[in-house]
Amino acid sequence: MDPDSDVQYFFPEGIRVYKSGRIERLDGTEFVPAGEDPTTGVASKDFTIDESTGLSVRIYLPKDVGPSEKLPVLFFIHGGAFFIHTAGSPVYHRYANIFASKANVLVVSVTYQLAPEHPVPIAYDDTWQALKWVVSICQSGPDTWLSKHGDLNRIFLAGDSAGANIAHNIAVRFGSEGLDNCPKIVGLLLMNPYFWGKNRIRNETNIVDSNQQAWMEETWSLICGGKYEMDHPFVNPIESPDLGMKLGCERVMVNVAELDLFCERGKAYTEVLKKSGWKGEVELYETKGEPHVYFLTQFDSEKAQKEMDAMIKFINGE
Repeated sequence: MDPDSDVQYFFPEGIRVYKSGRIERLDGTEFVPAGEDPTTGVASKDFTIDESTGLSVRIYLPKDVGPSEKLPVLFFIHGGAFFIHTAGSPVYHRYANIFASKANVLVVSVTYQLAPEHPVPIAYDDTWQALKWVVSICQSGPDTWLSKHGDLNRIFLAGDSAGANIAHNIAVRFGSEGLDNCPKIVGLLLMNPYFWGKNRIRNETNIVDSNQQAWMEETWSLICGGKYEMDHPFVNPIESPDLGMKLGCERVMVNVAELDLFCERGKAYTEVLKKSGWKGEVELYETKGEPHVYFLTQFDSEKAQKEMDAMIKFINGE
């Protein structure tokens, strides 16, 4: 067979990887420009951090912010199984606009290099570099939105699916290394986090058969270039008994969806964190009857609105 047409790996509605090495992305390639959102009045603009890698951020400023008003900074990391999407993807651009408006926060949405061309830990390294850039610009820099309005004492990490996995790993890195001139990460928001493991747990034994488990392992191997096992802390943090000792944040909120394949992992993460001796606060928010990242495609639904409201309360410390 022609290796340029023979499929080696297929992620439904995601990517096809051919034996020749050719990669075909089936979603997440559409791009919308930054600018003023006509619905919310939120303004956005793009900054390139590293031209050699394409690392960039899109910054969102709510409407009617006072000239010296300081706002929480929501450092947001998009999902897409590490394979697809950017900060400019329509679903993430819309979500960031509305979140910035409703929560009255500065949103910084990251575009990192994607697997499999750039395997993990490149996404982690890119995101860490972007966070360092945000902290430095909040102090003084070319972007006045961040330097005038970004509050370094109120930084939150957030992400959905693979983005939540990255957010967790960035919080762990912050706990280990810290960041100059960044006193703390206040909160970590994990939305339907992409965690898995070699052994199925709880209800996974009823909904994941051996073939699907093998596919999950193949997917992770492609994401990381075969460098890390399925039980590595990057993807299976619940196997770490000292999880709480590693997290460099004060509060954690984990959002799960009942019909999501990753639901049990999110629940287990909160339980392990509570048992680890962690001194912070952890909150679990579950949405019944919905699948993985439903809030991106059903954004106007009552359930999605309630989930966003709960996240805003978390940011406000309510």
